Amino acid sequence: MKIIIPMAGMGTRMRPHTLTVPKPLIPVYGKPIVQSLVEDLALVTTETIEEIAFIVHPSFGKTVEQSLLDMAHNMGTKGVIYYQAQAQGTAHAINCAAQSLKGNVIVAFADTLFISNFTLNTQLDSIIWVQQVENPEAFGVVKTNEQGVITDFVEKPKDFVSDLAIIGIYYFKDGENLQRELQYLIDNNIHVKGEYQLTTALENMKNKNLQFHVGKVNTWLDCGNKNATVDTNTQLLQHYGSKISQNIECINSHIIEPCCIADGVKIENSVVGPNVSIGTGTKVSHSVISNTIIQNNSCISNVRIDNSMVGNCATVAKNAMDLSVSDYSEVRD
Repeated sequence: MKIIIPMAGMGTRMRPHTLTVPKPLIPVYGKPIVQSLVEDLALVTTETIEEIAFIVHPSFGKTVEQSLLDMAHNMGTKGVIYYQAQAQGTAHAINCAAQSLKGNVIVAFADTLFISNFTLNTQLDSIIWVQQVENPEAFGVVKTNEQGVITDFVEKPKDFVSDLAIIGIYYFKDGENLQRELQYLIDNNIHVKGEYQLTTALENMKNKNLQFHVGKVNTWLDCGNKNATVDTNTQLLQHYGSKISQNIECINSHIIEPCCIADGVKIENSVVGPNVSIGTGTKVSHSVISNTIIQNNSCISNVRIDNSMVGNCATVAKNAMDLSVSDYSEVRD
């Protein structure tokens, strides 16, 4: 089994947090988004993960690339880096990893997390992960027959056709077949508003009698913007529970679980939680913090914050309720 992770987008909806790191490397529940994604994918398949292919923008740099390769190595598999220099659609992004599209493959876009309890049936032609949503007009949706086989793909339907939204994770039994269809779109300049779309290739494959089944997840977690990412952190904490290091200092303070608190954190004269993740080496004093993600080596003092994200090496000493503070920033009175 190979896992293909397109992640070359610049993450503009997550600014300022993506000014220094790509969005998939922003930590949620104590680890980078993309790490949580590949670990969860490994849990739903009984097959060995032979390779993880990361499709990145060249501007991400060698440090980011090495961190991704190290992540794959730590999972006991091989990491490979591919490049997408220009945003030309989802089909183009996946096809940048053409050399890895062989055999059984999972394609997963890197801003999608999920909670599920199913096991991937690798004998099926293809599986598309979906979840029921209340506003299907905002998503690409699928229609299915009584056997759970997809009969139609519909992009943002104006009239109701289905409430099964595609969440951005796909399984293909034959990676070479997928790659041929993607290449066909590019070679023949078949695009939608200037971009080569995966859904076009899926429709072509369906018309050639390839069967797509649905894989339903219990919870679909979005990391597309600051508020969604904070909410995802909250849902993961509530589902999986606290992760609090034994190597922290907690002086005259109260931690309201669930929380995720890393090594070397110092909390003094403060109330932290619920639903707070704090990275390595951060110091919190005389503050009340809830529903918030704080990254590494930051300093938080004399504030009350909620529904917030604070980057690495940031200083916050201004009483505010809703913050989005990037790396190496200072917010003071």
